[in-house]
Amino acid sequence: MHQTAERFDVALVAVGTHGDVLPFIALGHELMKRGHGVSLAAPAPFEAMARRSGLAFQPLGTVADYEAVIRQPDLWHPQQGFRPMFDYALQVAEPTCLWLGATRARGVKLLVVASPLSWGARLAQDLYDLPTATLHVMPFLIESRYDPPRLPGLALPRFLPASLRAFVNRGVDTVAVGPFTLPPLNALRARLGLDPVARLRHWWNSPTRMLLMFPDWYAAPQPDWPTQAVQLGFPLVDRFGDVPAMPPALDAFLAAGDAPIVFTYGSAMRHGAPFFVTAVEMCRRMGRRGVLLAPQGGQIPSPLPAGLIHLPYAPLSTLLPRSAALVHHGGVGTVAQALAAGVPQLVVPVAFDHFDEGRRLKDRDLGATLSRRAFRPARAARVLNRLLGDPAVARACAAARVRMARSRDAITDACDQVEALAAARPAAASPDLRTGAAPRR
Repeated sequence: MHQTAERFDVALVAVGTHGDVLPFIALGHELMKRGHGVSLAAPAPFEAMARRSGLAFQPLGTVADYEAVIRQPDLWHPQQGFRPMFDYALQVAEPTCLWLGATRARGVKLLVVASPLSWGARLAQDLYDLPTATLHVMPFLIESRYDPPRLPGLALPRFLPASLRAFVNRGVDTVAVGPFTLPPLNALRARLGLDPVARLRHWWNSPTRMLLMFPDWYAAPQPDWPTQAVQLGFPLVDRFGDVPAMPPALDAFLAAGDAPIVFTYGSAMRHGAPFFVTAVEMCRRMGRRGVLLAPQGGQIPSPLPAGLIHLPYAPLSTLLPRSAALVHHGGVGTVAQALAAGVPQLVVPVAFDHFDEGRRLKDRDLGATLSRRAFRPARAARVLNRLLGDPAVARACAAARVRMARSRDAITDACDQVEALAAARPAAASPDLRTGAAPRR
């Protein structure tokens, strides 16, 4: 039984979509059960989910601000997708920093847990000396010269030395990210009286603590990972999502026939109609039933043939164990749920970490990938039939399911790390919010 540590307040800051925010809601829920005060700052559409879990909520921008980002076609482009999201991270950075400063000024013992794109939290850490942990839900954002992640739209051959691939990755940061991100970030830092930063992907990690929410069998620890990084496991947190229980219509559908193929292209996707058209034709060719998950209207063909059902959302933790396979975009939260269910995965990557997650699944015989261009009914059906009939894939998926079942609860472990960080740091002096001066040490 966990013994509650000294009470403190935790500010959680998450910038991103469902897969980025839900682990923070789960973490906050567990920290509240331990007696700590918790508030979540996240994009405005996540307020209802946060408040259902009992968390105080600070919106980052408006619903319209978030929708403007999500609806940009460039967000779903392999090379251009990072720019709209980074622009949004810059947009909410200063309000986040000021909110944390005002919270700290109330005299509470405050600790911050932030996602990598929560740049306002890093500004507040530099400005107010707040103890802060950066929480990573995907290995994609951890640099390494020994095992560099696969960048979206950059398919470097695996026979190239890892150090060369890492060098190219760093060059992409320097050429494609730094020129449009660092000038406005450093202008903001100058206004706050802070020195400029040279590399975004180095600076956004807290020097105090990093919590890596993926297991070592999925992403092996590397010698050059930051020394403050602590590797935990996958957070399985879909019970905190839009629908915590299996919808009755879906339960009846599952009970009425063979295990279906599940198709989803992510909660934030607004341009998934071609994906779902292919999904319908795949099911026809394979003689399989299908479940199509898409929260936004206009993406699903209508009417659907018999043997297919569409729902806006369903908890994958209860759906996938009753399914035959999963076809999806490659988000790490979706990947983890399929690993826990032991089902093969066909990844059709879009942007961000999707290409890297697909590579990790393929390397471990847990699935396959097809580009969006190659994702056509005949070819996709052949690839998925091969996955379903391959004994090596079946063995790998069964082993992953056992590993996931035997693993420790990652959210519990993350809470332990947060409490350890709080215990290691005395309460800092409050900053002078009139000048923005950092506390003297």
